[in-house]
Amino acid sequence: MYITCLDLEGVLVPEIWIAFAEATGIPELKKTTRDEPDYDKLMKYRIGILKEHGLGLKEIQKTIATIDPLPGAKEFLDKLRAHGQAIIISDTFSQFAGPLMEKLGMPTIFCNELVVAYDGEITGYKMRCEKSKLTTVKALQSCGFETIASGDSFNDLAMIEASKAGFLFRTTEAIKKDYPQYPAFDEYDDLYNAIMEAQK
Repeated sequence: MYITCLDLEGVLVPEIWIAFAEATGIPELKKTTRDEPDYDKLMKYRIGILKEHGLGLKEIQKTIATIDPLPGAKEFLDKLRAHGQAIIISDTFSQFAGPLMEKLGMPTIFCNELVVAYDGEITGYKMRCEKSKLTTVKALQSCGFETIASGDSFNDLAMIEASKAGFLFRTTEAIKKDYPQYPAFDEYDDLYNAIMEAQK
């Protein structure tokens, strides 16, 4: 029995932090897991910039309300879910993901949680578990699933490597060059076909 594990940002929806950086005019917030492999370092950097500019959860959620899934993403996910189990494993936060899940047809998502003060200031974050993507894939495997994984960033590589089949999707040229063993796709139809082929 197969289950497909997908990253969220950059694969199904635009990068939330990049959209917020553009909305606020703060280019420092454009840094993502494609640029910084150390997630804890990245989040502390982001929280520091938010504090410096007096921005909190409300402002980010206002931007998220304007974000739509990437063109073709919902159709891809619908087709995938019609032929098997699929789950989104993301390092985003429950406070960010809700509206986007509605637009994607309410797929299952495992993600993390922000620590938010009474005034809306983001003061920290809680990871669902250590090495959340790899840990989740291994847990699914322990339940009898064979996993197929796809993502675009450094933090997706562990779950891709641990799966029966793994694919890069709309990733950077640098990641493609450093990890040539993983097929890389830019179109949903190609990714869908590769996932279907891996299940045979």
